[in-house]
Amino acid sequence: MTQAILLSDVESLGERGDVVDVAPGYLRNYLLPRKLAHAATPASIAEAKRRMEAAEEARREAADRAQENAALLSRTVLTISQEAGEDGRLFGSVTAQDIVEAIRQARDLKLDRRKVHLDQPIRTTGTHMVTIEVSDGVTANVKTIVTAAG
Repeated sequence: MTQAILLSDVESLGERGDVVDVAPGYLRNYLLPRKLAHAATPASIAEAKRRMEAAEEARREAADRAQENAALLSRTVLTISQEAGEDGRLFGSVTAQDIVEAIRQARDLKLDRRKVHLDQPIRTTGTHMVTIEVSDGVTANVKTIVTAAG
């Protein structure tokens, strides 16, 4: 058996960065030509471990940053002015893009409008709770106050 370091996930063999034992022919004829793995040497194994540790550290930092941003957004109260009629109905609507722009102005956070979860655009004045997905599994509820402009 020969050791190989996987460069990408291989079904029924392992995930990217894993050191696996494979038959020499499998490595030479399948994994190497498709750039799915390379032969493992002591130096390359150490490099792969270092790279995996660095990736894990980066993942942890990103998760911590997402938690901090979610906490910041949960404390945020957005005020958005729109043209409205006498009965409090907006002439237009407050969309996910409007909310993202208000967050960018208020907290200098850049978010993707697809991460703002609105069932329907906001069409009335008043207070609305908007759920925003900061990262995978990390969400924040932002209090949004829609007021009549003018």
